[in-house]
Amino acid sequence: MDRTLFDADHNTFRSSFRTFVDREIRPNQEKWREQGQVDREVWRKAGAQGFLCPWMEEKWGGAGADFLCSVIIMEELARAYESGFAMTLHSDIIVPYLHSFANDEQRKRWLPGCASGEIITALALTEPGTGSDLAAIATTAVRDGDEYVLNGAKTFISNGQLCDLIVVAAKTDTNPANAHRGISMFVVEATRKGFNRGKRLHKMGMASQDTSEMFFEDCRIPVSNLLGAEGGGFMMLMQKLQQERLCVAIGAQAASEQVLEDTIAYTKERKAFGKPISKFQNTQFKLVECLAKIEVGRAYVDKVVAEHIAGKYLVKECSIAKFWMTDTAQEIVDTCLQFFGGYGYMLEYPICRAFMDARVQRIYAGTNEIMKIIVAKQIGL
Repeated sequence: MDRTLFDADHNTFRSSFRTFVDREIRPNQEKWREQGQVDREVWRKAGAQGFLCPWMEEKWGGAGADFLCSVIIMEELARAYESGFAMTLHSDIIVPYLHSFANDEQRKRWLPGCASGEIITALALTEPGTGSDLAAIATTAVRDGDEYVLNGAKTFISNGQLCDLIVVAAKTDTNPANAHRGISMFVVEATRKGFNRGKRLHKMGMASQDTSEMFFEDCRIPVSNLLGAEGGGFMMLMQKLQQERLCVAIGAQAASEQVLEDTIAYTKERKAFGKPISKFQNTQFKLVECLAKIEVGRAYVDKVVAEHIAGKYLVKECSIAKFWMTDTAQEIVDTCLQFFGGYGYMLEYPICRAFMDARVQRIYAGTNEIMKIIVAKQIGL
């Protein structure tokens, strides 16, 4: 499809990042999957070329570009079947909390390193007993003079082994009547006494992503590490989750497009009963159905991206994009995998890894069921 979102500068940026992917990412993917995390050096290389937080102002160390450059990065990573190098999580989900809610002293402390790749971030929301219901978190932060004392456990935390800086949601008011108003956001350096990385978790997919447990045991942080106002955490989350869900939709859409493109090429090569399987009517019908869903999805995602950049209130639209595109992506990958036959079940084939990676997209950033509840509320149900 012709796309009107991007101008000539964006196209140049895409070409540059695609070169980076070919040189620094693709040759290392198998090694990263085997070791369970990407190399720290690739973060620094990405930062040096302006690929981390490209939307951020130059005074904070960014490239001074726009969110569309981030969209390009999301798309190119998806097209390379790269699910472990969490650039989008860092640049477009976590760092925006620091950029929007930190004071200037905090920004000077943290943002330049986030843009350079010297600081890798993690977002600690999910707990062993709490996922999409953020108001039910049990981690506490108790004020003690000029410090807060954090206690609690987090799980399923991406960048858990590599991170240098963690944005943590904790309860500063444990009164059940203040479930939403009692949440505050803190920034915790990974070197703090009382912070402990748990084990790297072994997952169905995303093999090169260092998803981990985290523990805070009487972890003392200065009051200056409070992000925004005490009790303002839930409102911060509500403001930023919109972009997070849109990012998931963008990646799912691009992944679907790449899977279909690769599957079409494969069906033209694979033969059965003396002819390419692309010549069988069932193959054609299934692939055309995938194409139709992808083109409809592309039109919707690009529309929401354009409106998001324009600053519109898009809770309903981003929630729809998240659940629709991730549901659709899994359906498309499953349909396409079938054409690979037994090879589709082999890990050396990208389609196999895409199948495993797609499943979690319906869970993280708020489950798809939660997305539907949000949309229902937005339309007054």
